[in-house]
Amino acid sequence: MAAEGGAPGSGATEGEAAGSEPAKGGIRRPPPSLTTDTARPEGGGRAAPRDASAPARQWPLLTVLVLAGLGLVVVGTDPFPHAFRVGTMAVGAALLLGAVMRRVVPSVGMLAVRSRFTDMITYGVMGGLIVLLALMVQPKPWLRIPFLEDILHLTVT
Repeated sequence: MAAEGGAPGSGATEGEAAGSEPAKGGIRRPPPSLTTDTARPEGGGRAAPRDASAPARQWPLLTVLVLAGLGLVVVGTDPFPHAFRVGTMAVGAALLLGAVMRRVVPSVGMLAVRSRFTDMITYGVMGGLIVLLALMVQPKPWLRIPFLEDILHLTVT
């Protein structure tokens, strides 16, 4: 059975289909203009005034992306002997810079994904691990950590 004004199976009552008040006597209210169940990340506002251009409003995110992109270009083009190591360290440094900016800059735009603490820990740990692994990459590592070498030898052999 379909309601008079609604499509078959739509579940709309006669009053709702005609655009009038609901049939159950409830008050009809407009949908909320702002989502209230999820809080915006701390610092998730614009990093520049509204009248600034879009790239200027998102300068923290663009800074991190450009530095990481430069690192990837260095790794991909391999222009000098230790390019892989240096490019990978640039990617890790970009994440570490993101962690520092997330702590210091009050409004970082889209660099804010979750809470300030969670973003700082995530960016910092990932950036630190990438830099550490870039320093330890074989052959001729720039940094030797004996217990990590022992763990690697136990898992590989």
